[in-house]
Amino acid sequence: MTDQSSLSTVDPNSGYCSATKIFHSLRTPVTLPPLTTPLSISDYVLSLLYVSPHFSPSSSLLIDAGSGNSLSYSSFLRHVDSLSSSLPPIPARHVALVVSPPSFHIPVLYFSLLSLNVVVSPANPLSTPSELTHLVSLSNPFIIFTVSSLLPNFSSEIVKNVRVILLDSPEFDSMLTRPSQITPRRRVAAVNQDDSAVILYSSGTTGRVKGVELSHRNLIALTAGYYERHQEDESTRETRQVSLVPLPLFHVFGFTMLLRAVSLSETLVMMERFDFEKMLSAVEKYKVTYMPVSPPLIVAMAKSDLVKKYDISSLNVLGCGGAPLGKEVAERFKARFPDVEIIQVR
Repeated sequence: MTDQSSLSTVDPNSGYCSATKIFHSLRTPVTLPPLTTPLSISDYVLSLLYVSPHFSPSSSLLIDAGSGNSLSYSSFLRHVDSLSSSLPPIPARHVALVVSPPSFHIPVLYFSLLSLNVVVSPANPLSTPSELTHLVSLSNPFIIFTVSSLLPNFSSEIVKNVRVILLDSPEFDSMLTRPSQITPRRRVAAVNQDDSAVILYSSGTTGRVKGVELSHRNLIALTAGYYERHQEDESTRETRQVSLVPLPLFHVFGFTMLLRAVSLSETLVMMERFDFEKMLSAVEKYKVTYMPVSPPLIVAMAKSDLVKKYDISSLNVLGCGGAPLGKEVAERFKARFPDVEIIQVR
């Protein structure tokens, strides 16, 4: 959290503080809960959801772009509460490694574990057996959640020493529907905001995969930024927002987009893997209003004739990140889509 006493020495043009040698954002600081308040990122996100003017229990939280299947907010919240009380005891601040193809079980599992002060460690389901062994050595999980088709990728030693729960098993299904033994939205574990919330993994392009820890406070601050930006634009919005995420939920972008969608009471359209034309089709079919993109995707949308085949007039905001967006590309895109705002995400 920013030391307010140091802000007087911050250069108003660069954000650089000569006293601390730290660069600060020049934007107005977002409102954050007191650091001393016990609070998990999952409970913080749900607290924002419940006060959203667009929140409707019957509306869809998740839609699978491929199958068209959906999960409503009411089902999501019910499953989170059931799973939170049904999971086997996991010591606070211990790690749960999650290795699974995309499914609606994943967001439910994330929120349940985070509320219990269990560190969520999502990994790429395409990881090789040797890569999974490396990830286990990095995170030292207390428990592993995976699916039956991926279980053979774990060594016999790992399976022997670490408890494994299969997300496609009757055991897990029963945990999602078992009547909650705790008062809804009340958890048994106190969570300090400085506690680790997730361990996310690098892509390994500069060597072996590395684990990156983020605290509940990190994710709360990120979500608060999304929320306050949304509040600034709320007066111009007449309908619920629909976001399309072309990245899996084990990826940092997909993970944080899930938190964003729930906090803003949005519908999140999930794609199992990215395909440009299927992305355009999903935008048309589900009336997508917001989408995170990279500069190459902005280029493709500005140039491709495929775009003309689909009605993507519902789009109003693109969040561009991953690399700087060139002025020429932005101008070319704006000429073709004058009503779509591009926000640079850093």
